[in-house]
Amino acid sequence: MDSLFFIASKAFWFFARPENLPLVLFFLGFLALIRGRKRGALWFNGLGLLLYGGIALLPVGDIFLRPLETRFAANPKITDPAGIIILGGGEDETQSDFSRMANVNAAGERFLLGMALARRHPQSKVIFTGDTLSLKEHSLSSADVARMLFTQSGIAPNRMIFESKSRNTAENAALTAKLVQGFETGPWVLVTSAFHMPRSVAVFCHAGWRNIVPYPVDFRSGHSLDRVKWDFAGHMDELNIGVREWIGLVAYRLSGRLGQLRSTGC
Repeated sequence: MDSLFFIASKAFWFFARPENLPLVLFFLGFLALIRGRKRGALWFNGLGLLLYGGIALLPVGDIFLRPLETRFAANPKITDPAGIIILGGGEDETQSDFSRMANVNAAGERFLLGMALARRHPQSKVIFTGDTLSLKEHSLSSADVARMLFTQSGIAPNRMIFESKSRNTAENAALTAKLVQGFETGPWVLVTSAFHMPRSVAVFCHAGWRNIVPYPVDFRSGHSLDRVKWDFAGHMDELNIGVREWIGLVAYRLSGRLGQLRSTGC
């Protein structure tokens, strides 16, 4: 069932990506044109151009991202954590596999801040959880990349715990709990992207984790007026991320994988 949920979510998102909408409108305009319906073609192409221009100029993704990213305070106070949990997603296993060096992606701040917290709290365990999110096979897994990063940053091997089979947030919480003693006590610092934190906290609490301290990183939204500029790729990426996360929240709620959405940890 979990594998089916994973594959279904990948297939659904392939068609639901907002970046497909301008292309769909242009395609409908083309069909209308070859059928001799010039008025319809003008409408579809006009809407496509308007949508393309609006996304290129305006940070519309903030509409979806900001409510998620402001649910938890940045840089929270932390006292004697039992462990620091870094959710996968910041590693680039494809490029790492190619270069044979540890590479991170746009969410690499999960590692940067996670390792900074590990140095600040040397008594805590450092936990990485996540497998590759790709359907393709790589000789280097996400956990392999994380191990390389942790080792290069000087974290002692006896502090590291790796969970390398989970493919989504629900599996992150459930499978990591099987590897960590005292997951019902903590405190556990949870490090993930700010837009992903509400779902992560709700899932971990639902899985039985207690004393979770959310530590959001990798903020994508900001002062919208300061970011009005022509940047279709950047604005579309933010819109994709925001829409995908809200779809994820709905899917997790409907499938029973999500506990109560919180404004604090559990």
